[in-house]
Amino acid sequence: MRPDPTNVRHVACIGAGTIGGGMVAQFLASGYDVIAQGPGKDAADSLERLLDQAWPVLERIGLKPGASRDRLRFTKDIEEAVSDAEFVQESVPENIDLKISVYEKLDQLVPPSIIIGSSTSSFPMTEIQKRCQYPGRTVVAHPVNPPYLIPLIEIVGGEKTDPSVLDWAAEFFDAVGKRVLRMEKEIYGFMINRLQIALFREALHMISAGEATVSQIDDCLTHALGLRWACMGPFATFHLAAGDRGLGASMDVHGDVEWRAPLVTERPLPDWTPELRALILGQAEEVIGGRTIPQMIEERNETIIGLLKLRETSRINASKNVA
Repeated sequence: MRPDPTNVRHVACIGAGTIGGGMVAQFLASGYDVIAQGPGKDAADSLERLLDQAWPVLERIGLKPGASRDRLRFTKDIEEAVSDAEFVQESVPENIDLKISVYEKLDQLVPPSIIIGSSTSSFPMTEIQKRCQYPGRTVVAHPVNPPYLIPLIEIVGGEKTDPSVLDWAAEFFDAVGKRVLRMEKEIYGFMINRLQIALFREALHMISAGEATVSQIDDCLTHALGLRWACMGPFATFHLAAGDRGLGASMDVHGDVEWRAPLVTERPLPDWTPELRALILGQAEEVIGGRTIPQMIEERNETIIGLLKLRETSRINASKNVA
């Protein structure tokens, strides 16, 4: 019998880097007992530094009952980490051979009733689970960086994943406090990265062709598209683009011209040359503006917190108006 997904108390996090550590922070803030595992000699100290950054942010968002950093234990031993786990979240580096071997080991250590999720941002679970004796309980649970702040998590199984495992994982992460995006079909990169990389490919082409700079592209997103997308997606955006005539009118006006125009992404990416790399890095200095990474993380967190609170206030006010 699997644990009740709404009553899980003990979570193991295998891998405690940027993503794994972010998941540790999320689970702790949601009131779970967490055992984190990482092999590096500085892994424990690195995790504590990440929690030092994340915890004040989580306190401002609102901790769930029982949330405490004291509920964290750290070990370098995988077997110790999963010994009492009711759910396992794997977040080792994005290397397919490493993930396959880690899953093969977890498959031997963890009882078949315990579900194992992967934070992979690109590899299908079908590949990761191929050497597991119990592949039915394996699932991709792909968060968005930083996991403790961005609500969405993508849930998708592999060819041998039991459909009931997807139900369990969706219910579990809903209880954690995530916005669950359950994918019905497995694709490389999943939904988030497929959309984000499509935009990034266009940016690479424009920079390579001298049509735009890193700073200009960032401005397009942070001062235009990103502001709209923080409130609504592209289809809702186009629904509002034709006055009171709605999405159908927008499609009629733009569909045959703008939306069907040949995109640069239909061609291969420009060669990833040292010159293109140096050009991007040089232009990016204007965007970075001498800020350190911790400073940029704090600025990012402050902005997202403000947007999340503003969006929730707008939602509540809109609900009152409808009522």
